[in-house]
Amino acid sequence: MGLIEIFKGNKDDAAFKKNLKNVLGFKPSNVALYRAALTHRSVRDTADENNERLEYLGDAILSGIVADYLFKKYPYKEEGFLTEMRSKMVNRNKLNEIALKMGLKKITFFNKFDNSLKVSQIFGNTLEAVVGAIYLDKGFRKTQKWVLEAIILPHLFMDDLENLEINHKNKLYGWANKNGKNLEFETIHEKMEGGRRLFTIGAVVDGAIIAEGKAYNKKDASQIAASLAIEKLGLGKENEELSGS
Repeated sequence: MGLIEIFKGNKDDAAFKKNLKNVLGFKPSNVALYRAALTHRSVRDTADENNERLEYLGDAILSGIVADYLFKKYPYKEEGFLTEMRSKMVNRNKLNEIALKMGLKKITFFNKFDNSLKVSQIFGNTLEAVVGAIYLDKGFRKTQKWVLEAIILPHLFMDDLENLEINHKNKLYGWANKNGKNLEFETIHEKMEGGRRLFTIGAVVDGAIIAEGKAYNKKDASQIAASLAIEKLGLGKENEELSGS
């Protein structure tokens, strides 16, 4: 039995709709979608009854909306900068922080007897699932508007994020060590550009160049290369940690 059937006619439906509207700022149409988005696998373990599928969808939609926002906001910035900014905006820690500020924890269905879940990152995942639910319920344009007004503008301050450094190199080294890979950062090219030396650094895994980063110092170039390698390897959503380099 799917979640739509489970919750159809629920006597708490009116209260749930009210809570949803208070948190999200609009009246939902397909309430069952939002119940699914707010249902963690600790209380419903099948794919049609919890939020994991919606999380998958919402992750892709949110990433696309953020990419579009950054592309238009920074018309002269290179790919590496845009990729790093997107990582800063949609990493697990940041999304979890935003979800808690929005009040999603209060309306999420999860096993409240599991103390580890109370302090985990599941609410960031729930936020992604909610984005997926809004997309299915309201369409892309309204989802894009909601993400801008409810997530980006009130919670993601570009000046602060530009100055925040994610240590992608440490993360990539961790992945390499865990998987028995040999990781090196090599200077592939350097040239004078505008009176400054421009470095191209490659992230090299087992002798193969996975990604290249360009910057006016080797430290920044290697971080960009690591960021692009993480993106290419699909590691961007696994155990993200924010730290200095």
